[in-house]
Amino acid sequence: MSTEFARKLRRNPPEPERHMWAILHSLRRQGYHFRRQAPIGSYYADFACRHPALVIEVDGETHATNLAQGNDATRDDYFVGRGYRVLRFWNNEVMENAEGVFTVIAAALAEISQRTAPPTLDPSPQRGRESTASPGADPAVASLPLRGDQGWGAPHAHTDEKTP
Repeated sequence: MSTEFARKLRRNPPEPERHMWAILHSLRRQGYHFRRQAPIGSYYADFACRHPALVIEVDGETHATNLAQGNDATRDDYFVGRGYRVLRFWNNEVMENAEGVFTVIAAALAEISQRTAPPTLDPSPQRGRESTASPGADPAVASLPLRGDQGWGAPHAHTDEKTP
C-alpha cells in the first residue's frame, strides 16, 4: 500500500474503522496512543500502538475467503515477528459490540503492559524486534466471540470458520 493510499484511508475511513477509532481514542486517557494506517515494515496496520506493541485489524466480508484469510495470516505472522500482538475484529463486532471490543482491547493492553518493558525503537522498521508475546488466555477475554487473536491462544484468522 502506498503512503498516499494510507493517507486517503485516514481521511475517509470506512464506518467500522471510524467506530474503532472512537474506541481506541478513549484509551488515550490511560496513556495508549494508537495510529491509523500505521506503517510497520512493508505493511500498514489498520491501527497500531507502539507501546505496548499491539496491532488491531478491522475486517469486512472480503476477509472471509480462504485466500484473504491466508494473506491475513501472513500479515499477522509478519507483525508478530516484529514483536506485536495482533487482534482482529469483524466489522459487525465493532459496530454492534463496541463495549465487548473495548473490553478485549483494554485487557490485551493491560496484559502486554505488565509483561513488557518499553520497546527499544529500531530506526529500521524492516529489522523489527523479537516477539515478547507468549501464549496464554484470560478466561474473561477468551469467552468473547472474536475471530482470531495472535498470542492469546485463539486460532489464526485463516483457521477460524466464523463468517462475517
